[in-house]
Amino acid sequence: MDACTLGDLLDVVGSPALRLHTAPAGPGVPVTEAVLHDGRTPLPRTPGGLLLAVGVPAAEAGPLLRAAAQAGLAGVVVRGADGPVEEADAYGVALLSVAEDAAWHQVHLLLASAIGARPAATSDTGLGDLFALADAIAAGTGGATAIEDPRQRILAYSTVPGQPVDEDRRQGILGLQVPASPENTEQYRRLFAADRPVRLPALTGSDLPRLAMPVRAGGETLGSVWVVDDGSLAPDAEDTLAQGASTAALLLLRARAARELARHRGTDLLRRLLDGTADAATAAERLGVAGPARVAAFVLDSAASVPDTERTALRLLDVVRLQCEARYGRHACVLVDGVVYAVLPGDGERHRGLAEDIVARAGQALRVPVRAALGEVVPGAGGLADSRADADLVLRVLDAALPLATVDEVRPRVTLLRLSEVMRERRELNAGAWHRVLAYDAANGTEYARTLVCWFDAGCDMAGAARSLAVHPNTCRYRLKQLQQHAGVDLDDPDERLVLWLQLRTLAGLGPATTPA
Repeated sequence: MDACTLGDLLDVVGSPALRLHTAPAGPGVPVTEAVLHDGRTPLPRTPGGLLLAVGVPAAEAGPLLRAAAQAGLAGVVVRGADGPVEEADAYGVALLSVAEDAAWHQVHLLLASAIGARPAATSDTGLGDLFALADAIAAGTGGATAIEDPRQRILAYSTVPGQPVDEDRRQGILGLQVPASPENTEQYRRLFAADRPVRLPALTGSDLPRLAMPVRAGGETLGSVWVVDDGSLAPDAEDTLAQGASTAALLLLRARAARELARHRGTDLLRRLLDGTADAATAAERLGVAGPARVAAFVLDSAASVPDTERTALRLLDVVRLQCEARYGRHACVLVDGVVYAVLPGDGERHRGLAEDIVARAGQALRVPVRAALGEVVPGAGGLADSRADADLVLRVLDAALPLATVDEVRPRVTLLRLSEVMRERRELNAGAWHRVLAYDAANGTEYARTLVCWFDAGCDMAGAARSLAVHPNTCRYRLKQLQQHAGVDLDDPDERLVLWLQLRTLAGLGPATTPA
């Protein structure tokens, strides 16, 4: 299991809660624990520790930095942004800061949670510790205990034998969700307005009362702890519950930090997999990608007016991730340059339906049209960079009339698009008679180029070209004869016809109903 590094810590906690001013040893230095400074005792030797400079003004932290270096600490956190950066560089100690009004105990709790998180956490992300805590609270208070999140989902519950329970608890544990009722809503309102344990009456004649306590950290409500009260709770049950709620806050913060850290690392790995710079086998194992898959790309309609594009793109990422996780469980999604990429596992049978559903839901939730492109299905993770390239090409040919497509559905369009790019880059591929045709049209006000494209698109049928141009077939015949005379084009040569058609369609951007760009 990898140790937390300074870079991991910054990724999890983030700015502005924690700011880095200098890191002489780099972001990969291990961080093992958060240490509160006590000015009355020497600093303990704590390799990898992060010292919180309690009681030391930021501008006067120079001596503390020297002492921290001697004690093997990884860095020092000061309060305020005017810390001694030069001294930190000189002593080889990282210097970080928190806001001037930050409470040190809250900073310590936050950093300890983040440092304790690990990206290799199991799928329960800390729930095992919560179950152990629920048992400890139940043993200390004398009542069956449950720990919930703010949405009243049951995260953990006690299993101490012989403690009375009621039907409300049984139903909640069976569904891992507290049964909804107006009475329940009122009890939660009372609970979350309190800052100490609250005694709540039974909701029905067959239920038992509860002793409950909100779980908070830094003013944020993380959940609640409930103890069944059959009238025989321990005399110090309220104190035990309060201490248990404090521990629950730490565990919930740690679990959240673990999830965020795992998500960040997974996001970075997926980004590198999609751009072809990650080892495919390693990435596939860590991301859980096995077997055939394809890349789907989702983007906000560029023609729509979006006040805050960056924020809306992040919301689009949330919508895509939520819908993919609902179908596939743990899922790989990433936002890159305004485009949300998702890896869709399987042979592609249901991918288009999922993309259609996401486009509809995202458009409704964000009130912005969304477009979606699906790359080729590839046999394994090693081909996902190519599938991503396909999806990027498809995005470029989508429009309001075609907001969603797979690469196979628009293969001719994307092929011509790539051909145009390659031909523009190569001198020998963009030279030729098409320049003379366009130049003659520009100088004489003729429509020979457009006539040529319509004739080619009609399979060199004069009547078909005339219908596209809304002219008489003799007019088309005359134009083509004049074209060969003035532009030096040999329309009897099938190779020249093919090259001329490609150049006019891809380089000049001409179609049956268009004129030169």
